[in-house]
Amino acid sequence: MIKDSLQRFTPINTVCLMILAASAATWVLIYTRTILMPFIIAVFIYMVASTLAGWLKQKWNVPYGLGLGISGTAFLAVITLAVLFISGSIESFVNGADIYTERLNDTLDWLLVRSQKYGINLNAQFLADNVAKLPVFTMVKSVGGTVVSILTNLMLIILFVIFLFMGKASENKPALVGSIQKQISFYLLIKIFVSLLAAGCTWIVLASIKTELASMLAVLTFMLNFIPNIGPFVSTVLPLPVLFLQYGFDWHILLALILLTAIHFVIGNILETKWLGKGMDLDPIVVIACLIFWALVWGVMGALLAVPITAMLKMVFEESPVTKPLANILGGKYSFK
Repeated sequence: MIKDSLQRFTPINTVCLMILAASAATWVLIYTRTILMPFIIAVFIYMVASTLAGWLKQKWNVPYGLGLGISGTAFLAVITLAVLFISGSIESFVNGADIYTERLNDTLDWLLVRSQKYGINLNAQFLADNVAKLPVFTMVKSVGGTVVSILTNLMLIILFVIFLFMGKASENKPALVGSIQKQISFYLLIKIFVSLLAAGCTWIVLASIKTELASMLAVLTFMLNFIPNIGPFVSTVLPLPVLFLQYGFDWHILLALILLTAIHFVIGNILETKWLGKGMDLDPIVVIACLIFWALVWGVMGALLAVPITAMLKMVFEESPVTKPLANILGGKYSFK
């Protein structure tokens, strides 16, 4: 009787223990984010560099260790230049805050005149007060602070990468490690390529209509493209406020909106789908949930790293019968029946 009662409560105990373990793990992730986040970024850099080193050896017979060093150095150089460029662009934008505030007031006056022309009376003081409270520049400064934080952590990332490279450079890895490295590296390389393509096309469109901050918006497009579903949408509408302040509501905004939407549709739904195939085999709902979770835990960088981290966890969970149901949930294959 007692044994049957204990067995009846076993699933409840298991669920409670899983909730406690997940809560503890989340607290650890938040508490150690200063160290753990740069380490995870360094691990991904090492994976990509290792894959490229293997390709260089196969293609041009470059020694694996030398190829690893070349790939890692190139990757770190690109990250450093991107962070420095974004920092400079945001600083330039913030320094020109007075100009954009003046343009915003001019746009507001234009809106009031147009509304009165059509017999619509708007409260000018109410609109002016609310426009003044818009947290646009606060948000930009916040993004700038995030970039500066990344730049500060860059030295820590480089240190971690050096220590990873100092390990034994070997192509022979355990099956699980090799599988994780192959899938994650393939995903990251494809995402880097399509993100560069999206950023380049975005820059061409914005530069062709002489959009201010076109280069910064292109770099932000590259970064946002790593965030599934939400990132491409944000990068599509991000230039619109700048164009509105620069030209007002005219054909520039409509042209940019049409072209950028077409670019992200073709790249995201045709090219990326074709090249990635099934991708990381993650359920779309799970991707959104993990995106929210990692964004809450690690902020912007958590959102950028959400998919590869979740994919790594899924592959690890698949190796044990105990955690296999969790892997099935992440893949959208689990049934509660």
